[in-house]
Amino acid sequence: MANTTSAKKATRKIARRTDVNKARRSRVRTFVRQVEEAIASGDADRAKAAFIAAQPELARAATKGVLHANTASRKVSRLAKRVKALSAPSA
Repeated sequence: MANTTSAKKATRKIARRTDVNKARRSRVRTFVRQVEEAIASGDADRAKAAFIAAQPELARAATKGVLHANTASRKVSRLAKRVKALSAPSA
């Protein structure tokens, strides 16, 4: 248990930051899930729109330190690949 004043303040700050990060992570997962659901349904236009909305959300999470920059980049890349494959004419 924190005894000093500064340690008590640090635990309050950590708790606040944890809540903010949890909300951001949840938001990112929601946006990514919307893209994946659109891909699964086969709706190319909806998938593209959802992907465009998800990209800045992933970038913001990386900037804020919720996700590692490479992780966010990898997720964007993989989603883009799947959206592109969906909208490409099947031969």
